[in-house]
Amino acid sequence: MKIVDNPPNPFESAHRELLEPAPHAATQVFEEHTGAILTRNDSPDLPFRWSVNPYRGCFHACAYCYARPSHQYWGFGAGTDFESKLIVKPNAAGALRAAFLKPSWRGELVVFSGNTDCYQPLEAAHEITRACLAVCADFRNPVAIVTKAPLIQRDMDLLRTLNAEAFVRVWFSVPFADDAVARKVEPQTPSVGKRLEAMAALSAAGIPTGVLIGPVIPGLNEQDVPRILHLARQAGATYAAHTLLRLNDNVRPVFLSRMADAFPDRIGKIVNRLKEIRGGELEEKRFFARHRGRGPAWRTIEQLFEIAFRKEGFRRFDQDDPVPNTFTRPAPAQGRLFS
Repeated sequence: MKIVDNPPNPFESAHRELLEPAPHAATQVFEEHTGAILTRNDSPDLPFRWSVNPYRGCFHACAYCYARPSHQYWGFGAGTDFESKLIVKPNAAGALRAAFLKPSWRGELVVFSGNTDCYQPLEAAHEITRACLAVCADFRNPVAIVTKAPLIQRDMDLLRTLNAEAFVRVWFSVPFADDAVARKVEPQTPSVGKRLEAMAALSAAGIPTGVLIGPVIPGLNEQDVPRILHLARQAGATYAAHTLLRLNDNVRPVFLSRMADAFPDRIGKIVNRLKEIRGGELEEKRFFARHRGRGPAWRTIEQLFEIAFRKEGFRRFDQDDPVPNTFTRPAPAQGRLFS
């Protein structure tokens, strides 16, 4: 079990330090009855505007997760709190239906897991993602999903409906080809093999799938890129993309601390390579620069990806696959006037 360990929360006026050893980080689940489930993304360098997050925090505990600082808005920490103090939104499907019924909603791509994995273990019991997907199917609203979890196979019926009557793309996040390395960086995620098996099952059912190598961690997993692309193509993936590690705000101390513990012989290389690619810094916050690097080392990674991408015959989601507007409000049920 992990020991409670969180960086100071910048949204709190005081930082408390324990006078005795920290306790174990026990999993706690909270409820949030949300008023608005659609989150608007105004970042010009992301290929979507709207996302749905049925949960806050993520049990998967990926050391690199860029969403960690968002947990601080709720008075929690970006470290162990992010993966142990989890928030569910039980009324999410109703809130999504209400949003789709507004005249201002004209139909647009909605991305599930813009902030945390919508198929993390909580979903097996709460089924909030499934309920939200059912709403999207009712309204024939286009959907994209990003996940690490084979639990998505449970919702094959809804995915088939969305694929036939609207639009759906499922992206599996696979940053590592080796489970032993992956387990040290994303300790509570399903194995790489399980993700690929789920990808193959969805692909065989006609659901378009993609692989996201996110993040590329210089000095740790760039050499995995060709292997990941090959395995994903064998599993039926049509699309592929990659993104560079982002150590925004309190992601940095969490990531660096955990990588120093997991890879004491490689942490220096990881830090130096990232600084080389980030122009001497560990983080880049500017739009259109934060997801990509610069310099010879980054160009080498880009070439590695491009060569394997073309060899395996992948397509680019943003360039080769425009999202159609299939949105349709269902006709209201007509009750009989007379029995």
